This record gives sequence, C-alpha cells and structure tokens, in this order.
Amino acid sequence: MEQCDTAETLWQVYLQKNPHAKSKGYSAFAFGDGSKAMADELSALVVQGEKTGTSSAFALYGEEPLPKVGDFSVVLDGDGDAVAIIECLAVDLIPYHEVTEAHALSEGEGDRTLDYWKSVHEPFFTSELENVGHVFSTDMIVVFERFNVVHLPQQKKNS
Repeated sequence: MEQCDTAETLWQVYLQKNPHAKSKGYSAFAFGDGSKAMADELSALVVQGEKTGTSSAFALYGEEPLPKVGDFSVVLDGDGDAVAIIECLAVDLIPYHEVTEAHALSEGEGDRTLDYWKSVHEPFFTSELENVGHVFSTDMIVVFERFNVVHLPQQKKNS
C-alpha cells in the first residue's frame, strides 16, 4: 500500500506516472472554513467522487490568483493529510443569484440541491466576507471551479 501523508509525498507519487505535470506544480489546501470537521467532510466527498466542484467569494481572493484550467491541487483532510490530487477543468465567475442546480449538484453537499447549497453558502460567505470587511450580497461574484480527481493514494481508493 502506498503511504502518502503529505502533499509533497502524494505529488511526487503522481509525478512518477505523470511527469508532464511537473512544470505546472501544485497548491495544497483543505476545503471549508478551516475546521477539522468541515475539511474531513468535504475531502471525503472528493475521494468518494461526489464533490467535483467548489465555490468561493471573488472578494476573498485579493492579490491571490484565481484558479486556472489545468491547475493541480492536493486536497487535505482535517488533519492536514493529503487525500487526493485534483485538476481544474473549468472556472466560472458568476453572480451568486445565477448559481444553478448543476453547480450545487457538483458541490456534492447535503441533498445536492440549489436550495441546500444556498442554505449553507449564504451564511458561509457572509461570515467569510465579514472577516475581510465585505458584505454578502446576492449580486456578489462567486468563483466556481469544476475539477476532476486525477490521483488518490491506494488506501483511499474505493474498490
């Protein structure tokens, strides 16, 4: 069994079979609000193939570059362990009020409906934006990224 605890270890394993990715590099992050519980829940959805999309408030990026098609990321769980490598397939900038059922479905959370998505993302965005001096609005721009899992450690694969 492959043992991959860190983002760099998992990335090096991936590069052995996919050397073309070396020039692109990777970022590493945990989904959610920084809590262990949310990072564990969302990373498990990625590993299970249920979560193939994610959204964030455009205003939170500041000087940080937006994701780009072809970017690689190592997904971390709540303990900071690497659980998957994903590749960005598409990035859409859309007003919150134009988020669709398809966007909500790809996030893989709850019952996967737009109503559920809004019920958890409005308070999430409100809190995150307040932390940086911004206010939630249904006109705010959402960065919506769709991705594909390109690598899982062997012990994380579903059989």
